[in-house]
Amino acid sequence: MERKTVAEPDLEELGEDRSLLLVDDDDAFLRRLAKAMEKRGFSVETADSVAGGSAIATARPPAYAVVDLRLQDGNGLDVVEVLRGKRPDSRVVVLTGYGAIATAVAAVKIGATDYLSKPADATDIVNALLAKGEDLPPPPENPMSADRVRWEHIQRVYELCDRNVSETARRLNMHRRTLQRILAKRSPR
Repeated sequence: MERKTVAEPDLEELGEDRSLLLVDDDDAFLRRLAKAMEKRGFSVETADSVAGGSAIATARPPAYAVVDLRLQDGNGLDVVEVLRGKRPDSRVVVLTGYGAIATAVAAVKIGATDYLSKPADATDIVNALLAKGEDLPPPPENPMSADRVRWEHIQRVYELCDRNVSETARRLNMHRRTLQRILAKRSPR
């Protein structure tokens, strides 16, 4: 089976200002993504919190930003708002492991260029950052399966209910034992 090679972005496409802010509280993911984006020509700064991301966005507003939605100290959309206030022309992609239409709409209303669900690879992120005007980036190579999306949604509601199985089952309109079986299984691919 032939494997596709990842195309490097044209450095002219990035423009003169190649500054990129990455905000994510998953340290391993943040390091991997920073390294991948540096290889693609970006000048990367990282932060692992809303406070850190907002401080960088205020002091040195970047041309590009990739911000995780849920951070330990708050909502990543707060960083997007600060960045939009300091640099309205910046291109911002919001990442989250808990994709929801309402959150996507909120991110775009605040000024995000695009909204991607985790796990998103560096190529998907670069495509979203560099998409011009009304052009949509190509669909991801390996999108989440419907089973995975369902599992992510159940996990999100479970976490929001403070890991209370009975309350989660009630909110999902699901039998408690069915939910327990789903939670006991590994996540689908």
